[in-house]
Amino acid sequence: MAIERNHQQHPGEPRLPAALAVLAAIALYSLLPNKLLFLPRFAIPALELLLFIPLVAANPRRMTRGNRELRRLAIALVLLITLSNAGAMVLLIRQLVAGHDENQAAALLLAAGQIWLTNVLVFALAYWELDRGGPVSRTQTARPRLPIADFRFPQDEDHDAAPEVAKRSSLKAGWAPGFVDYLYVLVTNSSAFSPTDTMPLSPRAKMLMAVESVSALVLSVLVISYGVGQL
Repeated sequence: MAIERNHQQHPGEPRLPAALAVLAAIALYSLLPNKLLFLPRFAIPALELLLFIPLVAANPRRMTRGNRELRRLAIALVLLITLSNAGAMVLLIRQLVAGHDENQAAALLLAAGQIWLTNVLVFALAYWELDRGGPVSRTQTARPRLPIADFRFPQDEDHDAAPEVAKRSSLKAGWAPGFVDYLYVLVTNSSAFSPTDTMPLSPRAKMLMAVESVSALVLSVLVISYGVGQL
Protein backbone atom coordinates (compact mmCIF):
# COMPACT_ATOMS: atom_id res chain seq x y z
CA MET A 1 0.00 0.00 0.00
CA ALA A 2 2.89 2.38 0.73
CA ILE A 3 4.20 1.87 -2.79
CA GLU A 4 0.79 2.63 -4.30
CA ARG A 5 0.49 5.87 -2.31
CA ASN A 6 3.97 6.92 -3.45
CA HIS A 7 2.89 6.66 -7.08
CA GLN A 8 -0.45 8.39 -6.56
CA GLN A 9 1.25 11.32 -4.82
CA HIS A 10 4.12 11.64 -7.30
CA PRO A 11 4.10 15.14 -8.86
CA GLY A 12 5.11 13.71 -12.22
CA GLU A 13 8.41 13.73 -14.05
CA PRO A 14 9.62 17.19 -15.16
CA ARG A 15 9.00 17.90 -18.83
CA LEU A 16 12.14 20.04 -19.33
CA PRO A 17 14.90 17.39 -19.79
CA ALA A 18 13.05 15.48 -22.51
CA ALA A 19 11.87 18.71 -24.13
CA LEU A 20 15.44 19.99 -24.35
CA ALA A 21 16.49 16.68 -25.90
CA VAL A 22 13.81 16.99 -28.59
CA LEU A 23 14.75 20.59 -29.36
CA ALA A 24 18.44 19.68 -29.47
CA ALA A 25 17.76 16.82 -31.90
CA ILE A 26 15.73 19.15 -34.14
CA ALA A 27 18.46 21.80 -34.07
CA LEU A 28 21.23 19.29 -34.79
CA TYR A 29 19.40 18.02 -37.85
CA SER A 30 18.71 21.57 -39.06
CA LEU A 31 22.46 22.36 -38.97
CA LEU A 32 23.59 19.36 -41.04
CA PRO A 33 25.33 20.01 -44.39
CA ASN A 34 23.10 20.04 -47.46
CA LYS A 35 24.64 16.79 -48.72
CA LEU A 36 23.15 14.94 -45.73
CA LEU A 37 19.59 16.19 -46.21
CA PHE A 38 17.11 14.38 -48.45
CA LEU A 39 14.34 17.02 -48.12
CA PRO A 40 14.35 20.84 -47.90
CA ARG A 41 16.28 21.85 -44.79
CA PHE A 42 13.39 22.91 -42.58
CA ALA A 43 10.71 20.50 -43.83
CA ILE A 44 11.37 17.75 -41.29
CA PRO A 45 12.15 20.11 -38.35
CA ALA A 46 8.87 21.94 -39.02
CA LEU A 47 6.93 18.67 -38.97
CA GLU A 48 8.70 17.62 -35.77
CA LEU A 49 7.77 20.88 -34.10
CA LEU A 50 4.20 20.42 -35.28
CA LEU A 51 4.09 17.09 -33.44
CA PHE A 52 5.97 18.41 -30.42
CA ILE A 53 3.87 21.49 -29.61
CA PRO A 54 0.68 19.62 -28.58
CA LEU A 55 2.74 17.29 -26.40
CA VAL A 56 4.18 20.24 -24.50
CA ALA A 57 0.76 21.88 -24.31
CA ALA A 58 -0.70 18.74 -22.71
CA ASN A 59 2.08 18.49 -20.11
CA PRO A 60 3.94 21.82 -20.00
CA ARG A 61 5.74 21.36 -16.69
CA ARG A 62 5.24 17.81 -15.42
CA MET A 63 4.26 14.54 -17.08
CA THR A 64 0.93 13.86 -15.40
CA ARG A 65 -1.62 13.71 -18.24
CA GLY A 66 -1.67 10.87 -20.72
CA ASN A 67 -3.99 9.16 -23.18
CA ARG A 68 -3.74 6.99 -26.28
CA GLU A 69 -3.64 9.94 -28.69
CA LEU A 70 -0.83 11.72 -26.85
CA ARG A 71 1.17 8.50 -26.65
CA ARG A 72 0.77 7.88 -30.38
CA LEU A 73 1.82 11.45 -31.07
CA ALA A 74 4.91 11.08 -28.89
CA ILE A 75 5.94 7.80 -30.55
CA ALA A 76 5.35 9.34 -34.00
CA LEU A 77 7.69 12.20 -33.07
CA VAL A 78 10.40 9.80 -31.91
CA LEU A 79 10.02 7.74 -35.09
CA LEU A 80 10.31 10.82 -37.28
CA ILE A 81 13.49 11.98 -35.53
CA THR A 82 14.87 8.44 -35.75
CA LEU A 83 14.17 8.02 -39.46
CA SER A 84 15.50 11.46 -40.40
CA ASN A 85 18.70 10.87 -38.43
CA ALA A 86 19.09 7.38 -39.92
CA GLY A 87 18.73 8.85 -43.39
CA ALA A 88 21.37 11.46 -42.62
CA MET A 89 23.68 8.74 -41.30
CA VAL A 90 23.31 6.70 -44.50
CA LEU A 91 24.19 9.75 -46.59
CA LEU A 92 27.11 10.51 -44.27
CA ILE A 93 28.46 6.98 -44.58
CA ARG A 94 28.28 7.28 -48.35
CA GLN A 95 30.23 10.53 -48.21
CA LEU A 96 32.83 9.09 -45.84
CA VAL A 97 33.30 5.94 -47.91
CA ALA A 98 33.70 8.01 -51.09
CA GLY A 99 36.22 10.24 -49.32
CA HIS A 100 37.09 12.33 -52.36
CA ASP A 101 36.33 15.89 -51.25
CA GLU A 102 39.09 17.02 -48.89
CA ASN A 103 37.57 20.49 -48.57
CA GLN A 104 34.54 18.96 -46.84
CA ALA A 105 36.51 16.86 -44.34
CA ALA A 106 35.96 19.14 -41.33
CA ALA A 107 32.26 19.59 -42.13
CA LEU A 108 31.72 15.83 -42.46
CA LEU A 109 33.50 15.08 -39.19
CA LEU A 110 31.40 17.71 -37.42
CA ALA A 111 28.26 16.25 -39.00
CA ALA A 112 29.26 12.81 -37.74
CA GLY A 113 29.35 14.21 -34.22
CA GLN A 114 25.92 15.78 -34.71
CA ILE A 115 24.46 12.50 -35.96
CA TRP A 116 26.07 10.52 -33.12
CA LEU A 117 24.66 12.91 -30.52
CA THR A 118 21.22 12.87 -32.16
CA ASN A 119 21.38 9.07 -32.14
CA VAL A 120 21.95 9.12 -28.39
CA LEU A 121 19.13 11.60 -27.79
CA VAL A 122 16.56 9.85 -29.96
CA PHE A 123 17.17 6.38 -28.53
CA ALA A 124 17.01 7.83 -25.01
CA LEU A 125 13.65 9.34 -25.97
CA ALA A 126 12.52 5.99 -27.37
CA TYR A 127 13.42 4.12 -24.17
CA TRP A 128 11.81 6.89 -22.11
CA GLU A 129 8.57 6.62 -24.10
CA LEU A 130 8.37 2.80 -24.15
CA ASP A 131 9.61 1.52 -20.79
CA ARG A 132 6.84 0.59 -18.32
CA GLY A 133 4.17 2.38 -20.35
CA GLY A 134 5.94 5.73 -20.68
CA PRO A 135 6.73 8.68 -18.39
CA VAL A 136 3.15 9.29 -17.24
CA SER A 137 2.50 5.64 -16.46
CA ARG A 138 5.75 5.23 -14.49
CA THR A 139 4.83 7.93 -11.96
CA GLN A 140 1.03 8.00 -12.00
CA THR A 141 0.23 4.27 -12.00
CA ALA A 142 0.50 2.09 -8.90
CA ARG A 143 3.45 -0.27 -9.21
CA PRO A 144 1.42 -3.51 -9.21
CA ARG A 145 -0.47 -2.23 -12.27
CA LEU A 146 2.55 -1.01 -14.24
CA PRO A 147 3.22 -2.60 -17.66
CA ILE A 148 6.11 -5.06 -17.85
CA ALA A 149 9.49 -3.33 -17.61
CA ASP A 150 11.81 -3.11 -20.60
CA PHE A 151 14.86 -2.26 -18.46
CA ARG A 152 16.16 -3.25 -15.03
CA PHE A 153 17.86 -0.37 -13.23
CA PRO A 154 20.09 -0.75 -10.13
CA GLN A 155 17.42 1.01 -8.05
CA ASP A 156 15.05 -1.86 -8.84
CA GLU A 157 17.26 -4.18 -6.76
CA ASP A 158 18.73 -1.88 -4.09
CA HIS A 159 16.00 -2.36 -1.46
CA ASP A 160 18.16 -4.81 0.51
CA ALA A 161 21.41 -2.82 0.20
CA ALA A 162 22.96 -0.54 2.83
CA PRO A 163 20.36 1.79 4.38
CA GLU A 164 21.69 4.93 2.69
CA VAL A 165 21.53 3.14 -0.68
CA ALA A 166 18.18 1.43 -0.07
CA LYS A 167 16.53 4.79 0.60
CA ARG A 168 16.61 5.49 -3.15
CA SER A 169 15.33 2.08 -4.22
CA SER A 170 12.15 1.49 -6.19
CA LEU A 171 10.48 -0.50 -3.42
CA LYS A 172 11.31 1.82 -0.52
CA ALA A 173 11.18 5.26 -2.16
CA GLY A 174 8.83 4.64 -5.08
CA TRP A 175 11.67 5.62 -7.42
CA ALA A 176 10.90 5.60 -11.13
CA PRO A 177 13.40 6.15 -13.97
CA GLY A 178 13.35 9.54 -15.66
CA PHE A 179 14.75 10.86 -18.91
CA VAL A 180 18.21 11.48 -17.47
CA ASP A 181 18.42 7.81 -16.45
CA TYR A 182 17.68 6.67 -19.99
CA LEU A 183 20.09 9.24 -21.41
CA TYR A 184 22.83 7.82 -19.19
CA VAL A 185 22.03 4.32 -20.46
CA LEU A 186 22.44 5.53 -24.05
CA VAL A 187 25.67 7.44 -23.44
CA THR A 188 27.30 4.41 -21.83
CA ASN A 189 25.94 2.04 -24.47
CA SER A 190 27.22 4.30 -27.26
CA SER A 191 30.64 4.47 -25.62
CA ALA A 192 31.09 0.88 -24.47
CA PHE A 193 28.92 -0.69 -27.21
CA SER A 194 27.26 -2.83 -24.55
CA PRO A 195 25.02 -2.40 -21.46
CA THR A 196 26.68 -1.24 -18.27
CA ASP A 197 24.63 -1.02 -15.06
CA THR A 198 21.17 -1.19 -16.67
CA MET A 199 20.06 -4.39 -18.39
CA PRO A 200 17.53 -4.72 -21.24
CA LEU A 201 14.78 -7.22 -20.39
CA SER A 202 12.31 -7.29 -23.26
CA PRO A 203 13.05 -8.36 -26.86
CA ARG A 204 12.25 -4.87 -28.15
CA ALA A 205 14.64 -3.27 -25.66
CA LYS A 206 17.39 -5.69 -26.64
CA MET A 207 16.84 -5.05 -30.35
CA LEU A 208 16.79 -1.28 -29.89
CA MET A 209 19.95 -1.39 -27.81
CA ALA A 210 21.62 -3.63 -30.40
CA VAL A 211 20.70 -1.29 -33.26
CA GLU A 212 21.91 1.74 -31.35
CA SER A 213 25.17 0.05 -30.37
CA VAL A 214 25.92 -1.16 -33.90
CA SER A 215 25.12 2.23 -35.45
CA ALA A 216 27.40 3.97 -32.93
CA LEU A 217 30.17 1.45 -33.62
CA VAL A 218 29.89 1.78 -37.42
CA LEU A 219 29.86 5.56 -37.19
CA SER A 220 32.86 5.61 -34.85
CA VAL A 221 34.91 3.25 -37.03
CA LEU A 222 34.18 5.19 -40.21
CA VAL A 223 34.92 8.55 -38.61
CA ILE A 224 38.21 7.34 -37.14
CA SER A 225 39.32 5.77 -40.41
CA TYR A 226 38.27 8.86 -42.37
CA GLY A 227 40.08 11.14 -39.94
CA VAL A 228 43.26 9.08 -40.13
CA GLY A 229 43.03 9.14 -43.92
CA GLN A 230 42.97 12.93 -43.88
CA LEU A 231 46.22 13.20 -41.88
